[in-house]
This record gives sequence, structure tokens and C-alpha cells, in this order.
Amino acid sequence: MINNKSELAQNLWNTGSMGCPILDFHGHMHEYSAIYFPASSPEGMLKTMDRANVRMLMYCSHLALYDPTDDKKYHVDVVKKYPDRFRAYHSVLSRYTDPEKAIREVEEYPDVYLGFKFLCDYYAVPLSSPVHDPFFKYLNDTKKICLIHTWGGSPYNGVDEIRKVVEKYPDVTYICGHSFFGDENHAFDVFKDAKNVYFELTAVPLMRGFVERIVQHIGSERMLFGTDLPWFSTFHGIGTVLSADITDEDRKNIFYKTGDKLLSRYSWYTPIDK
Repeated sequence: MINNKSELAQNLWNTGSMGCPILDFHGHMHEYSAIYFPASSPEGMLKTMDRANVRMLMYCSHLALYDPTDDKKYHVDVVKKYPDRFRAYHSVLSRYTDPEKAIREVEEYPDVYLGFKFLCDYYAVPLSSPVHDPFFKYLNDTKKICLIHTWGGSPYNGVDEIRKVVEKYPDVTYICGHSFFGDENHAFDVFKDAKNVYFELTAVPLMRGFVERIVQHIGSERMLFGTDLPWFSTFHGIGTVLSADITDEDRKNIFYKTGDKLLSRYSWYTPIDK
């Protein structure tokens, strides 16, 4: 059923376009050993992005999340080739950390890297471990952005682990991938007033009513659109937001306005809302 309360939904149904840009803050790229992706190359992903009116995808390559030898080869060439469409998170491999090298690369390519991506469940190392301190100190000092894979009940990147880091490094901008799925009520309580903690929507489409609850407890001004592309359908994510019982202004915040404000801190970014 098309949402007759939403002009954006009506536009999409009638014209094939919402008339609203999208900024996707959670993507990946390249092959992955456990699954076949038919469109995981930059060019394949751009086709999906173009169809869905995604202006830019912020991503971390699958390969960079496993390979400790050379993170930049998975990101720099792609962003340099498509500077208007992609930006990257430098991966943090928690058992193979080399913070000096990683920070040097982020500094060397300021027009490529937003900041860092943490996926602590992969390495069974808590986010609050001292091995991550150099990264968070750098982020805290520079006001760059990080994306953290979060999941309810995880001893490595659950609510309590994120809280420890947020309290220690209060000037970092934290994007919480998957919105603490499975423990979101605890997260709402803990981070209700944490203006630098943002909830990202990958996994949210799995649960009806989740979008409305984040808007109610946190506010759409702290919500970011994300898909885990190429894992999940961009259109599924769009449909989840369009079918939610929220306002079109909330939808615009989720699709691009919140992200537009975050990215405006970078000199390379041209704001959508000037």
C-alpha cells in the first residue's frame, strides 16, 4: 500500500523519484568470502545508487576489514575515481592495530577518509580496549566521524561498551551502525541526550515500527540512512522509511538532512541545503 500521507511516497509512486536526495552512511564494497554479490564493484553499486537517487555512499571495503597490509588500496583509488559519489572509513583491525600508520593515511588523504570504522565483533576486542585509544583521541581532537558496528547484547560493541567510549571521548561524532539492534530500548535510555551519538538504519527494516520508535525517543535529527550495500536492498530501506508513521520532514532528515549537516564539516563537501 502506498503511503497517502507522504508526498515523498506519492512522488516515488507517480514519477519514479521521491524528489529527495539520499546520503547512505553505511556501505561496503568488493567481494566477500562467504557470499556472492552480483554488484559489489564500484560500478555495480553506482547503478543501484543512481536508480535510488543516492548522492553519496560512505563505505568501508570488505577486504579492508580483514587485510592489515594496505587499507588505502581498497579506498583511495575508488574515491579518487568517483569523488562525487563515494567516501571511505579507514578500517580498524582490532588485533592488528597500527594507529600511527592508520592516522597517517587518514591525514594523507583528507578528501578520501571521513574517519574510522570499528567492527569489534570480528576480532572479539571490546570497543573500550586501550588498543583503540589512539584512534579515538585522534577523532576527538579532529572532530572527524567514526562508524561503529553495534549490536544488542554484544560484549564488544553493545550499549555499555559504546557508553564507556562516549564518556571518555565526548567530542567524537559516533554513528552507531544497526542502531543497537536487539537492545535498542537500553540505547534509547543511555543515549537520549547524547547529541553526538547518531542512530543508523541498517537492520532496522527487519522490525516493523523500529523507525517510529527511534524518532520518538531520539529524534529524526539524529538518524542516518544506511543499507550495508551491497548486502541489502536500498529500495527496502527507502520503503521502510516511507511506510513509517512519521512526517515527511522526519523522512528528509533521515534521507539526507542529518547527514548533510555532518558532512558539512569537511572542506571537500558541497552541502545540499545551503
